[in-house]
Amino acid sequence: MLVSTFARAVTRQTRVAASAMGGIRNLNLHEYQSAQIMKESGVNVPFGIAAHTVEDAVKAAAEIGDDQVVIKSQILAGGRGLGKFTNGLQGGVHIIDTKDVKEYAEKMLGGTLVTKQSGAAGKPVNTVLLAKKMALAKEFYFAIFMDRASGGPLIIACSEGGTSIEDLAESSPEKIIKVPVNITTGPTEEQIETVVNGLGVSGDKESAKEQIRALYNLFIDKDCTMVEVNPLAEDTDGNLIAADAKIGFDDNAEFRHKDIFDQRDHTQEDPREVAAAKWDLNYIGLDGNIGCMVNGAGLAMSTMDIISLNGGSPANFLDVGGGAKVEQIKAAFEIITSDPAVKAILVNIFGGIMKCDIIAEGIIEASRELDLKVPVVVRLEGTNVERGKKLLEESGLDLITADDLDDAATKAVAAI
Repeated sequence: MLVSTFARAVTRQTRVAASAMGGIRNLNLHEYQSAQIMKESGVNVPFGIAAHTVEDAVKAAAEIGDDQVVIKSQILAGGRGLGKFTNGLQGGVHIIDTKDVKEYAEKMLGGTLVTKQSGAAGKPVNTVLLAKKMALAKEFYFAIFMDRASGGPLIIACSEGGTSIEDLAESSPEKIIKVPVNITTGPTEEQIETVVNGLGVSGDKESAKEQIRALYNLFIDKDCTMVEVNPLAEDTDGNLIAADAKIGFDDNAEFRHKDIFDQRDHTQEDPREVAAAKWDLNYIGLDGNIGCMVNGAGLAMSTMDIISLNGGSPANFLDVGGGAKVEQIKAAFEIITSDPAVKAILVNIFGGIMKCDIIAEGIIEASRELDLKVPVVVRLEGTNVERGKKLLEESGLDLITADDLDDAATKAVAAI
């Protein structure tokens, strides 16, 4: 999906940069959750029922009452229709006879769906959405997301929607309409009309405009980072319908939308990142083999850069912050070592608010309790540094100390 390509399919390194700038704005909801929020905001959505068990799926199909229904895997990744289950089932979205719902639900629920956007490991399917099959005449693409270049919301629309939107963006970019919106005043009547005309709506234009306004108001009112509808469809009566729904929310607005953030599905997230959040640690898993534990996002990124310059590859971004306690340090080690790819750990602490002796105590306790099997390189500098170094020296543990960051990175790479 286009915005997935532009904004959501970001690299892990980009997420690291976002964390360094003060938080990762990444709450995403499943389609069935997003559809409910859209419905409450006045957006037309198909009738659908979420099911978490095979029995619920069969009941939902019976409630819909048609000969055929649409069954959709619910994962937080795009490309479901062209994805493949690890059990061999092709496709995460199917139009099926109602009598076949039980068979498909059994294959989908509890399975793992791999798509172009899910990563090689795929995502677990714990919910399926049973939706009414719609008589759709046209399929469009519509999205709104925050655009750094224009400094505000950007509406993206295309008269051709569906799973091939990325390919269309490459082959025929002229078909993609981009409308930057002044976030203070909102879209003008002329801008709304530009979007509707660009979509190629054949039904009631005024009704279509109201749907575009409703989607924009949802984007603003719910503090969204993204609203994506692919496809935004037109039925045979000319009505616009959000046939798919995907919404992302700004984590900084959680205090305003507790009901939305309570719907977060942790099974779709990296369990290490979930564990880190519980300890108020900023962690992002990467693909390298040198685990990093640093205080301060800027120092953490510098540490990762120095590791790379010395021929190594960081396994994670981990900022313990300025006020970490011994228990948090131990938790950080547990999270780092839960990654089987980690072959060495580099601890780089510049003590200001964070005292070096506290870090040293955490390192010692973690090393003893976790029985660390990988080399640990420690560089300490700042408040209580001499006490911290003394604690490490007297611990009797096989820790590798370093004088500065470059020395620490060199030793970490050499220790692998």
